[in-house]
Amino acid sequence: MEKEEINIIENFYEAFADLDAERMLEWYHDDVTFEDPAFGVLKGEEAKNMWRMLCETQQGKDFKVITSKIEYTPEAGKARWEAYYTFSKTGRKIHNVINATFKFKDGKIINHIDKFSLYKWSKQAIGFKGFLVGWTAFFRKKMNSQTRFLLSEFHKKQIPKN
Repeated sequence: MEKEEINIIENFYEAFADLDAERMLEWYHDDVTFEDPAFGVLKGEEAKNMWRMLCETQQGKDFKVITSKIEYTPEAGKARWEAYYTFSKTGRKIHNVINATFKFKDGKIINHIDKFSLYKWSKQAIGFKGFLVGWTAFFRKKMNSQTRFLLSEFHKKQIPKN
């Protein structure tokens, strides 16, 4: 009987479901590139810190992730994952459906792209205002700017103080 391959995607999302960022990041290559509609393109440590920030901010809250449709080969893969949580700024419930694609190098994730409808997300997160502007390039740029700011503030807290 052949040794069963380690499914990087399953391991990554099992750790995410536990909000265990460090376990998730064991599967990220140091030169990883991540991209999604909320953050845009993140590379290396910035991408890793995004997951650390997301996991940390969801600890003890109603966050839940469900993964399905996982397809995996040693070179590439994809998955559908659904996030359920409460958006902290408005207290509104979110159900976001994300389609992820992966490329692997040296047994780790080197490229990770999450695609979802920022418009659908904005309608859930901010209601009528999201309905009105959530589809615009202006909204996407503003969202990217806000998420990048939060990520940079989180990163500053990660740097050891001497």
